[in-house]
Amino acid sequence: MQKIVIMDHPLIQHKIGLIRRTETGSRDFRALIGEIAMYMCYEATRDLKLQDVEIETPICRTTAKELSGKKLAVVPILRAGLGMVEGMLAMIPAAKVGHIGLYRDPETLKPVEYYCKLPADSDEREVFVVDPMLATGGSASAAIQMLKDKGVKNIRFMCIIAAPEGVECMKREHPDVDIYIGALDDHLNDHGYIVPGLGDAGDRIFGTK
Repeated sequence: MQKIVIMDHPLIQHKIGLIRRTETGSRDFRALIGEIAMYMCYEATRDLKLQDVEIETPICRTTAKELSGKKLAVVPILRAGLGMVEGMLAMIPAAKVGHIGLYRDPETLKPVEYYCKLPADSDEREVFVVDPMLATGGSASAAIQMLKDKGVKNIRFMCIIAAPEGVECMKREHPDVDIYIGALDDHLNDHGYIVPGLGDAGDRIFGTK
């Protein structure tokens, strides 16, 4: 059964409030996106499986815990998703990183693929697809379908801000993919932007217009 988690951690909510502000410049915006991704990763990996392992401490032998099962991978949707990678790797430094390139056609608002490069063993990993914004859901859905077409079976999606329309799209198109959301906003405007949102995440991360 699909799990949809909307983060309620105070630090996440505080930092999302900061990135929404018009006066937050690119340097601070980038840093905050990374920090939010790190905190969200902490919450989204809460159910990873553990196994017992025998270790030697300076005092004696004992039983400790370590992660078991599938290894992890982080796959940002270019380009805005890149802003979340560093924060994710701060929490799971052994994770491999892939990239999916999609852009939204300004007329149709549909995603167009231009790049896909994944770790060779992605089909054996728990893959986190990351993008700061889940608007119409078209890009996220297309990216996840690209992964499935390449044999990836264990996928989670993580975004910082989502619109209800995007969540409904994901529920309809990929009911087997768990979704982790920093904040669920009100709606999309006529241009496909999330309201109240924060504008174009890619432009604000990289300082472009």
